[in-house]
Amino acid sequence: MALADPIAAGIASGWNVTDAATLSGHTDLEADVVVIGTGAGGGTTAEILSGRGLKVIMVEEGRLYHQKDFNMDELKSYSNLYQEGMSRATKDGAIAVLQGRCVGGSTTVNWTSSFRTPDETLNYWSEQFGLEQLKPESMKFWFDNRMERHSMAPWQMPPNANNDVLRQGCDKLGWSWGVIPRNVKGCWNLGYCGVGCPTNAKQGALLTTVPGALENGAQLIHGLRADRLQWREDRIESLQASAFKADGYTPSGASVTLRAKHFVVAASAIGSPGLLLRSELPDPHERLGKRSFIHPVNATIARMPERVDPYYGAPQSIYSDQFNFANGVDGAVGFKMEVPPLHPAMAAGVLPGHGEQQATDMANLPRLQSVLALLRDGFHPDSPGGTVELREDGSPVLDYPMTDYLWNGVREAYLAMAELQFAAGAEAVKLAHMDARWHQSWKDTREEINRLPMALHKVRLFTAHQMGGCGMGSDPRTSVVDGNGLHHQIRNLSVHDASAFPTSIGANPQLSVYALSARQSTRLAEKLTA
Repeated sequence: MALADPIAAGIASGWNVTDAATLSGHTDLEADVVVIGTGAGGGTTAEILSGRGLKVIMVEEGRLYHQKDFNMDELKSYSNLYQEGMSRATKDGAIAVLQGRCVGGSTTVNWTSSFRTPDETLNYWSEQFGLEQLKPESMKFWFDNRMERHSMAPWQMPPNANNDVLRQGCDKLGWSWGVIPRNVKGCWNLGYCGVGCPTNAKQGALLTTVPGALENGAQLIHGLRADRLQWREDRIESLQASAFKADGYTPSGASVTLRAKHFVVAASAIGSPGLLLRSELPDPHERLGKRSFIHPVNATIARMPERVDPYYGAPQSIYSDQFNFANGVDGAVGFKMEVPPLHPAMAAGVLPGHGEQQATDMANLPRLQSVLALLRDGFHPDSPGGTVELREDGSPVLDYPMTDYLWNGVREAYLAMAELQFAAGAEAVKLAHMDARWHQSWKDTREEINRLPMALHKVRLFTAHQMGGCGMGSDPRTSVVDGNGLHHQIRNLSVHDASAFPTSIGANPQLSVYALSARQSTRLAEKLTA
């Protein structure tokens, strides 16, 4: 029996959904609010504002993919659902950037981990950036509210063998660990969350806030690129946008002008600064695109004595914060340990080596296990983040320098992850590092970690968390938007996504974006309907 598809049913019932590939010539549209992006921030904003009776148009560069398109095919899904066909990287090509490009944004393809912003981070924002309104006690309501909206709760099933290695290793070493809250409802435990949920269990923006906004009468235009915000004095007058053909990448030649009383940018921590830079918005203190953070991620791979089948079951269900704030908020680099799934195509990209060595390692995939570390950046003078810039064609790119401070964190994370895997019974461990070899003992692995160069293109670095670039703060000299997400120089412009974070957060960011956007949107609705 086929599962019901709420997206197909909604479209059939009359939702106002426009595929920009069907447009020709030039189109003019008007609304109370134009929301650019349909991920955690944009979807939340559109649902809340449309629920208050405001006419909302959602603009999404990616296409609308839903249940019929989610067939657990890695190669097809990566090319359709991810930015730059899953090949996005930092300017120097040294750090892979995993980021969604579809309706629902990264919430359509993430691994469902749902953490509140750590209290230490919120308190740091309050102290350093004048964001007293975002202290833990003030944000609790919004976290609770969004956890209910997106069905977030600690995973009730036993962890798969891949995640259980993290639990076992922590228990053996006396380190802290916990169960990850996941935003799922009726999950089948398939394990392919990263290529779109084929059972509609994942409660991301695609199946919650975007349909909610459409039910409220909002319009969605997908396959439409936001090119430039046209502004005069202290107000945005219109958004100039261009359409793609049905392939999602080839410009069709059609264009759209959208006018509104207010504009909300929620195009991601790379896309939002990119749009504002293309628009040449006022930036008197040169803050736009600066302090862009990513949680640099490194990983270790273990060969276990028995099968762990790292491609089946909830991708992430166990975590450890043993080292996240162990050195205080602004001491040596803190990191959160989690487990990534290892699907064949993704594993081939993560495993170092090539040729016969890679073929041998991939043949052992059912027995391979991996641990990753999310490095918490932005809390120390030697961790200033990177910069979003524009390429010659106007597309955004992140320039992210790795400092000695961060490299020390990478080495410490390698040491912790390898020790944990051996404590959990690994036969051998190998770093995700181009010069690394398999070692059968913790002693040999430790010596290699302390000897190997920590350098770009040697360490296999990646990130699925992009933050900053339009940072919040009470002082316009050091921030782009205020504590309510309103632009300091443009009166009718807000930023409602992770680009507003003044640092990274030290946890998977989707719940932080949901909660912050719900808060900002509720205040914006009050302002616009007064």
